[in-house]
Amino acid sequence: MRFVIVTGMSGAGKSSALKFLEDINYFCVDNMPPALLPKLAELCYDQDGSIERVAMGIDIRGGKLFEDLFSVLLNLQENGYDYEILFLDAADRVLIQRYKETRRSHPLSRHGSIEEGIFKEREMLKEVKEKATYIIDTSNVLTRELKEQINRIFLDDEKFENLVITVDSFGFKYGIPPDSDLVFDVRFLPNPYYIPELRELSGNDSPVSDYVMQFPESRLFLDKLVDMVEFLIPHYIKEGKTSLVISIGCTGGKHRSVTLANALFTALSREAHTVLLKHNDIEKDAKRKG
Repeated sequence: MRFVIVTGMSGAGKSSALKFLEDINYFCVDNMPPALLPKLAELCYDQDGSIERVAMGIDIRGGKLFEDLFSVLLNLQENGYDYEILFLDAADRVLIQRYKETRRSHPLSRHGSIEEGIFKEREMLKEVKEKATYIIDTSNVLTRELKEQINRIFLDDEKFENLVITVDSFGFKYGIPPDSDLVFDVRFLPNPYYIPELRELSGNDSPVSDYVMQFPESRLFLDKLVDMVEFLIPHYIKEGKTSLVISIGCTGGKHRSVTLANALFTALSREAHTVLLKHNDIEKDAKRKG
């Protein structure tokens, strides 16, 4: 039987994760008091295989009951019950924005600021996160992408790294994405903008990508970039980093940066990394002209 404990930061997507687990035939219970976990595990394991997948949602809404979690997990281990911990996380600024958009108060900031509530919750969950089997950072993850990641881990049993890599393209004239960890400037490459028949196309179109990648310096840059990122990934994972944003920029974010971002995404995906692709500014020139 597969027994999954779903926890993490409030606003990071725990409810969505439980819903997606339920969609793939997990028996799900949300806001479960930790003290009841051993009894539930015993009941599920005694069902002679009729219950194969169980997911329990546990978070700080349980108040003081949440403090029992570590002793409960120890009890599960001592009784031979295997479990996995799925931890949902997101950057503080993203959590704050989500709370503001929904106009909800943080469970730990009823009489204070959202920032204070997030800080308190991080302190409470620090040890849980360290013990997590899987960590999904949803800062840059769309709902459908979260579902894909859940399915990869709990349905397809594919290899999963706690480091989620986002490769995005951008235009320098619109500004560097504020959440960038690594930024690369490809304005040194020949610009398709000055080719009339390519100007209105983007790096998602074959004529543009073929034009950009025909140059030796483009292919050499890609090879060196992939090699460097592959070198960095295990070191980031070792240090506990769960989100890596690699931003590739050109002048307008439409041709060269899109082409190289697509190429890097393809190369990293081929190595079974968890990779997301985002084009920040690909449509902005068209909108301005319109």
